[in-house]
Amino acid sequence: MELFSATFFLALINIVFIDLILAGDNAIVIGMAARKLPHSVQKKAIIYGTAGAVTLRILATVVVVWLLGIPWLLAVGGLLLIFIAYKVLADDGNHDSVEAKDKLWPAVRTIIIADAAMGLDNVIAVAGAAQQHIILVVIGLLISVPIVVWGSTLFIKLLDKFPWIAYIGSAVLAYTAGNMITEEPHFLPFFEDNPVLRYLLISVVIIGVVLAGFLKKKRQMQTEEDKGHTHPATH
Repeated sequence: MELFSATFFLALINIVFIDLILAGDNAIVIGMAARKLPHSVQKKAIIYGTAGAVTLRILATVVVVWLLGIPWLLAVGGLLLIFIAYKVLADDGNHDSVEAKDKLWPAVRTIIIADAAMGLDNVIAVAGAAQQHIILVVIGLLISVPIVVWGSTLFIKLLDKFPWIAYIGSAVLAYTAGNMITEEPHFLPFFEDNPVLRYLLISVVIIGVVLAGFLKKKRQMQTEEDKGHTHPATH
């Protein structure tokens, strides 16, 4: 992939989109960790915490990009990413374990630790989409992180208002996962000889993930409706 070619910019758009789709959780974590702080200090905690989290994430992604060069890890990463793509649609969004802190540096520490714990999906997805180009990882994060920090609330509202955005995000992740599996050096000769099977596999992964996520979402909504209609019996 040549620097600043059409393929480069397509991969960059893919990375920024993945960052934004997987950033909803991280935005909630940042908000929850800083919510007990005085308003005058909240902005500082968010900026410092996010800067620490981003630095850690760039380093982690660089390591994962390097690791994906090891035989079989591209396929393993792809399989893991299929689960992450499904989780985007199936996650119930429970963040009760994130503890709010009332002092600046403990809040910053909470943001960095929570983001690192929850950011593994983002790291694997971005490393897969970057196709072993570190510069793509760094540029993608530098573009998407300011959007996450200052526009996270807006993006979460957009996802609530237009749920189909999550389906597009899940499909992009599923495509990246399928592509990673077919790029695995052990499978590459087979898929290069059978390009139709390559696109068929990627299509099956995308349709399977989106359908599974849709059905899970439907069951969750049905369960919530059933709970809403259930009232305790009166004697």
